[in-house]
Amino acid sequence: MGFVSFVGRVLFASVFLLSAWREFNEFGVDGRPAAKVLKPKIDVFSKTVSVHTGLQVPEFDIKYLVAASVAFKGVGGILFTFGSSIGAYLLVLQQLIVTPILFDFYNYDTEKKEYYILFTKFTQNLALLGALFFFIGMKNSMPKRQPKKKAPKTKTY
Repeated sequence: MGFVSFVGRVLFASVFLLSAWREFNEFGVDGRPAAKVLKPKIDVFSKTVSVHTGLQVPEFDIKYLVAASVAFKGVGGILFTFGSSIGAYLLVLQQLIVTPILFDFYNYDTEKKEYYILFTKFTQNLALLGALFFFIGMKNSMPKRQPKKKAPKTKTY
């Protein structure tokens, strides 16, 4: 069972690790392609948050968000592969921050093609998030191994 679990974690983490590797190679000085895609989505997300909550999202450089995303996916994926809950928490944090911003289906009309594409990708990321929560829940519900106590030797006289 341990080997099958490890293979499952490797396959699951490969989604994050391959994505992190691709984004790392394309990062450059300013976060190039990812930052260009993310900038307008951050602006729309910031406006949506401020309209609905009245809170102002602080200004920041997009390259730091891209770098944090790459780091969380890379480090979290590696730690998750070896069964660490910390890795799962890093991946959960990355998913919670990036998913609603990147896949903003809620800004499109249901008649548009983009709506269905973004909604499908959003639900796929929710499935990944659900699997991470399942892993964390299972990891926390398993009893910790207790060291086996050696039976006392009987004394023969």
